[in-house]
Amino acid sequence: MSGSALSGERSSTGYERPRLWLWTQVFLDSVAWVVAVLLSLFLRYEMDYKLVHTPGLVLVCVLAVAAQLVVGSVFALYRGRYSFGSFDEAKALMLVTVIVTALVQIVLLFFGVSLHMPRSIPLIAFPFALLFMAAVRYLKRMYVESKSKPSAHAPHAVVYGAGFLANTLITQMVQDKDSPYLPVALIDDDPAKKHLRINSVPVSGNITHLRQVMRRANARVLIIAMANVKSSLMTQINEELEGMDVRILTAPPLRDMFGNTAGNTLDLRDIRLEDIVGQRAVDINVEGIAKYLTGKRVLVTGAGGSIGSELCRQIGHFSPSELIMLDRDESALQATQISMTGRGLLDGQDTVLADIRDQEALNSIFATRRPQVVFHAAALKHVSLLEQYPNEAWQTNVEGSRNVLQAAASVDVEVFVNVSTDKAADPTTVLGHSKRMAEKMTAWMGHHTDGRYASVRFGNVFGSRGSMLPLFTEQIRRGGPITVTDKEATRYFMTIPEACQLVIQAGAIGAPGEVLILDMGQPVRIYDVARHLIQMSGRNDIEIVFTGLRQGEKLHEDLVGSGELGTHRGHPQISHTQSTQLDPARLDRHEWKVRGNIPTTQEMPVIGQASPTWAERASNDGTASSPDDDGREESA
Repeated sequence: MSGSALSGERSSTGYERPRLWLWTQVFLDSVAWVVAVLLSLFLRYEMDYKLVHTPGLVLVCVLAVAAQLVVGSVFALYRGRYSFGSFDEAKALMLVTVIVTALVQIVLLFFGVSLHMPRSIPLIAFPFALLFMAAVRYLKRMYVESKSKPSAHAPHAVVYGAGFLANTLITQMVQDKDSPYLPVALIDDDPAKKHLRINSVPVSGNITHLRQVMRRANARVLIIAMANVKSSLMTQINEELEGMDVRILTAPPLRDMFGNTAGNTLDLRDIRLEDIVGQRAVDINVEGIAKYLTGKRVLVTGAGGSIGSELCRQIGHFSPSELIMLDRDESALQATQISMTGRGLLDGQDTVLADIRDQEALNSIFATRRPQVVFHAAALKHVSLLEQYPNEAWQTNVEGSRNVLQAAASVDVEVFVNVSTDKAADPTTVLGHSKRMAEKMTAWMGHHTDGRYASVRFGNVFGSRGSMLPLFTEQIRRGGPITVTDKEATRYFMTIPEACQLVIQAGAIGAPGEVLILDMGQPVRIYDVARHLIQMSGRNDIEIVFTGLRQGEKLHEDLVGSGELGTHRGHPQISHTQSTQLDPARLDRHEWKVRGNIPTTQEMPVIGQASPTWAERASNDGTASSPDDDGREESA
């Protein structure tokens, strides 16, 4: 490329403009010193211009301007180092002005009489020169910002939160002419900030004023600029804005904002359901987890399910010597294998096709592969279906869990984690009763083997297969309505990765026989989730229909049952409680049905047969227990 061409390109793109601005600054600073010296002289002589000695005035002005240019160049005032009107430039300007004043003062101390110039002139001129030069820079900054502001026609936005994140966000928005939104007001609940302004954007009230502030500002966008927004606050915001056509966005965390190397977008995003339920940062002890997973043979039942597959993916990060993924659904197994390896050939040792109802198959698999750590995530979970077909719950959730427990005990599994549900706390459904029995059998095994057998209990997970989210999404896709059991019904929610991280962590800290309960924050109304999904879909014609609570269904779920006491022992997001025990060899389906208010039949009960290996060992150790209040020898 020729030099002329390059010059033309620079000119067309405004490449020379900063240099012009720097020369302009040199000129304005020089003028500032001339005006300051002249003004100080008039003040010194009380406006009697006849006393001014012109040659001395000119020499002092020349001296001040020359010193300003030299010292200013030394401190890079004219090299484009500082942003216009920034604090850094203000500090440098102050230092340069002090040095220039001192130099002129020294000259006048020696030659002031001969120049007919009062020695106090530099000290009088100093504040005027500094004020003029600073004012010029501030005006220049205001001009630049006015040119880079988003258009007044840009959609108005109200920012919730007046903290550091909001400061950074608003500064970026008002200095970007391509910003999609113009911030016009702030909302903050801190009374100390009610008079605060950030880049001229005022705090206009707290959350109780949100609705009227949105209307007064003619804003159609609310940007939440807060870290770790609680679900209760999101619910309150949505209630305040109910019926208004307002788009709710969230600002990215500061670490993401600073990591945005593109630098040309605000990276705002719409509210997600995870924001409604409240995202929590999961604190895991990597070292503790690695001790029981790294280099071990790990088996996961239900590996094709939502929880099981995520467990497999996260366990894989801890480098187990072998990861055995067991499921009866071959397609689900393949999906998990693809998500982990990118291959779905199902021809390796990592995938095992088996049903936990098949005790013989399980015993054979455990005897062959000899896992050291087991995560038992296989279960049936649909409340309504299991109410209709309770025998299925019995065969999978109860007998299947017993089969896995016995197979694990037969090969001396070191750590066993039974994935349970909040419905097992004071159970009122077939699902809850079946999972409660699995917890009790796990507790019994924890006290009668050398391994650490424990259960982990948590509520609903977002996005899991067959859960509320895909159901509501499909109902919206089909044009509605969305079916909600009760407007006031609440549930605990957690994302799948969060839940699995805590399940793995629980395996490191659970004591034998314990039930570990994950902290899931505040419960969320299902009705609010449905409303947000409709809002996110952009459809206003979807109705919400209330169907009423189903048989045994609770209005509000509990994580801790009556008689249980959840205590924290180290991890802030996991509490521990003790579970009563149930000997897996003494299952009683009739008693289970009676306790679950399930219609009984005349079928003979299914009595499990203890595995000789662990049963004999328990007997020899003198640890075999009598059945507790849930276990019965026989029933009609």
